Amino acid sequence: MRSVGPARLDDRRTDDDVFVLDVRPREAYRQAHIPDSHNAPVYHELRRGETDALDAHLDAVPDDAAVVTVCKAGVVARKATDHLDEQGYSVATLTGGYAGWQQYERNTRLYRVASFLRGLIQ
Repeated sequence: MRSVGPARLDDRRTDDDVFVLDVRPREAYRQAHIPDSHNAPVYHELRRGETDALDAHLDAVPDDAAVVTVCKAGVVARKATDHLDEQGYSVATLTGGYAGWQQYERNTRLYRVASFLRGLIQ
């Protein structure tokens, strides 16, 4: 399973070849989201294992872009990543989900420690 960290996504986000797909519920997306991301509010369906609910949103996903899926903490987005991978997309999950993105934006101690530990493991 491929994943991408918030810092790497932020570096690549300005490229036209990255498409951020946020699967959180519409209200959560409205409250806060990664700039220029696209909302496909199928979080609850994915949690239930209904990955085909994502198919209704595939028209918005470009075939020629790397797709990064986002949910609240990165767990449910993995289901979207698996489904999109099966459909032939180049796709990864945002490590830590939107919560991880917020930690990155705020440059919190938690984010810095987690990034350091990930660096040791890789």
